[in-house]
Amino acid sequence: MARPQAHRSGTDERPPGRLSRRSLFAGAVSLGIAGSLGAAGCSRVPDGGKVLGGSLLDTLRDQGSVKIGIASEPPFGYVGDDGQATGEAPAIAEVVFKRLGVDDVTPVPVDFGALIPGLKARQFDVVSAGMYINPVRCEQVLFADPDYLMLDAFIVRKGNPHGIRTYDDVRKKGLRLATGKAYAQIDYAKAAGVGDVLVLPDQVAGLDAVAQGRVDAFAGTRITVRSAVADSARVSATEPFQPVVDGKPAYGAGGFAFRQSEKNLRDAFNKELLKLKQDDYRELLRIVGPFGFTKADMTDLTAKELCG
Repeated sequence: MARPQAHRSGTDERPPGRLSRRSLFAGAVSLGIAGSLGAAGCSRVPDGGKVLGGSLLDTLRDQGSVKIGIASEPPFGYVGDDGQATGEAPAIAEVVFKRLGVDDVTPVPVDFGALIPGLKARQFDVVSAGMYINPVRCEQVLFADPDYLMLDAFIVRKGNPHGIRTYDDVRKKGLRLATGKAYAQIDYAKAAGVGDVLVLPDQVAGLDAVAQGRVDAFAGTRITVRSAVADSARVSATEPFQPVVDGKPAYGAGGFAFRQSEKNLRDAFNKELLKLKQDDYRELLRIVGPFGFTKADMTDLTAKELCG
């Protein structure tokens, strides 16, 4: 399947934006527990759907530090061996916040499903985890424009003996498919008519399941699949492809999330992010390239388009 235009920003075809790297079910669970966590906050939060300007950026500048929520998911965001935040999103955060006058970036690792509740409860100031942007999440948080657009791929046995290329291939050939816990790939597979999908903790468990013959393929993002199979003699990665839901591309575009009370911070962050995208994404690629991101992963889609 041909790859869509990664840099598309026109309005002739609105991206559905309904699915995310982590499934909408996981997002719904997060939203359901947000209220109880939110009670731990020390200051008033806006009513649901109410966007305020906010003064958090001034506070962050005064204290010289910002807390970022990450989900310990390479290469999007995780804690390195030195105890510091690393990955695609934290690397961008360090550059942008330094330009905004905030020098210190402190990671707060949580489960992916706790990112939005933790943000709303003021456990950290911004979600820096490459979170897919979709309308469900847009009702709860403010997103900066996406900093990447990701395709899917499969982990398969060496040589891809079943010739798997898309979710339709899995369905038509009656193959066994696995993917990660709360991954968007669960929704993509079901939309293609794939029956039972084995849900595993992560891509490492998926690699083992494929290598042992328990499943025929493990679905994930292009970049996580490539990273998992590197140097493996047992499995390999398929060519990246664009998932389709209801006949439309399901764009996997991720970005930074902010509380609805902090529009000023989101806007300031977004302004600096857009500067990184200038000159054909040269500066942004310099930041995210070490984590496996390429020009093919860049996009000029906007949060407004993805929020629908």
